[in-house]
This record gives sequence, structure tokens and C-alpha cells, in this order.
Amino acid sequence: MRELIDCHTHTERCGHAEGTLDQYANAAVHAGLSGMVFTEHLALPDHLDPDSTLSMPACQLDEYLVEIELIRQRYPQIELVAGLEADYLPAHLDDTRAALAQARARTDRPRMVLGSVHFIGDWVFDDPNRIAEWEQHSVEQAWIDYFELWCQAASSGLFDVMAHPDLVKKFGHRPSFDLAELFEHAARAAIDGGVLIEVSTAGLRKPASELYPGPELLAAFARAGVGATVGSDAHHPSEVGYRIEFAYDEMLRAGYTHASFPLGDGTYRKVAL
Repeated sequence: MRELIDCHTHTERCGHAEGTLDQYANAAVHAGLSGMVFTEHLALPDHLDPDSTLSMPACQLDEYLVEIELIRQRYPQIELVAGLEADYLPAHLDDTRAALAQARARTDRPRMVLGSVHFIGDWVFDDPNRIAEWEQHSVEQAWIDYFELWCQAASSGLFDVMAHPDLVKKFGHRPSFDLAELFEHAARAAIDGGVLIEVSTAGLRKPASELYPGPELLAAFARAGVGATVGSDAHHPSEVGYRIEFAYDEMLRAGYTHASFPLGDGTYRKVAL
């Protein structure tokens, strides 16, 4: 019987998800998971998230980390880990670096930080409320810009794992050119930056209708020797553990033998696929 883990989840604290930490932990137990990582969104700059609908308010960070410690004590039968997801924002790198350093200095610090690219400039390209803006952008250029930012993020030293690596395909927009060069560049950036990548089942719930990353990009990461976590990117307790075994199967096809689960000392435990 396979050991199931989920290294990417969000709660109501981020403003666009539902459910409490306790509800997520309970859902993880009932889904048969051995481990789960809470990865709430680190606060975005005020002008990018004025209503706190995209990220957890900065004033809640301490409370969030303390609550996870309490939840861990309440659910000793499952390995629950504190984490964060932080956006790569070139114009705000010093602020992101300072916020993460402050969080990592705590005794109940986040054990894993996901890096992600949701913004191309000020455009939140994966926001369902802004999908019409795709009509104002070249799909080809959006892919090029996205992967340029993604590679910068992977090489930045800010993050431990790069989340949903080809998120730019979320609404089904695909470029007409061969993606092999972009994919090889992404794999090299991950190696150079010393980051893992995430295999996310969230794309299966979206118009993209496939994992993030898709099979070609996943194979490129595997060939390069880039380690991988796996996650659902759950935004509701019912999505915890969503199709993790399917992700395992695709990872095996790509050449992976195990997924990685974060431990408290900065290392990762191998979970056989």
C-alpha cells in the first residue's frame, strides 16, 4: 500500500480558500495521508492585494504558525508540517527576503517555502476574475515571460520548492512553438538554484486538464535529476490528497522513484512511489 503525502494546501486565511487548519488536518487523516504541509500564501504588497483575497494578511503569520503547532499536537497520527507559499515579485525581492528571513528565524518556523509565479508584471494571469485579460496578451509571449520569471525564481535562493511549474497553461492557453528549449532551461535553473519542483494535481481540476508540470516538462526535470514533492494545492478540505496516486504514476513514467517530504532540519524524507 502506497504512503500518501500532500505538500501544498491552503485554508481560509488566504482569502480565496475555505476551511480551517483543523478541518484540513481532519480531512488529511480521513484521506489516509501520512503527512501534509500547510502552505499558506505569504502576504503580498498592499497594492497587489488590497482586499487580502490573494494572500494571508501579514498580521496573521505569527498566529498561523502557532496554530499549526497546536494542530500538530491534536493530530499525532499524521505528520503535519508548517510551510508557506511566496510569490516571486522582481520589484519586491528585498521585502520577500526580509519576510521569509523573519519567519525562518522563529522556533516554529516554516519547514518548507514554495516559490511561485502568479504575476507577469501586475497581471495575475491565473486569476479566474481576470481571465478576459488573456485577450490583451500574446499567448506565446506570456509563456516566454512566465518561464523567464520562473527560472529567475528558481535561481533566486528564496525558495525550497517551485510550485506548479507550468501554471501559465491553467486556462488552456498553449503556444504554437516547440517548448523543449524552455523546459530544458527550467530544468537547468532548478538544478542551479538547488530547488525541488512540485508535481501538482491542481491542473487536473482546471481547463489545463493535466498535472503541473505536464509530461514533457516533468520528464525534463527527471532527466536533470531535480527532486520533486507532490501536492494537491487544495483550497477546500475536500481537495486534500486529490489524485495523489495518479501523480505518483506519472512521476514513475517520467523516471522518478520517490517523492520528497520536508523534515524539520531542512532535509527531505523519501516517499516511495
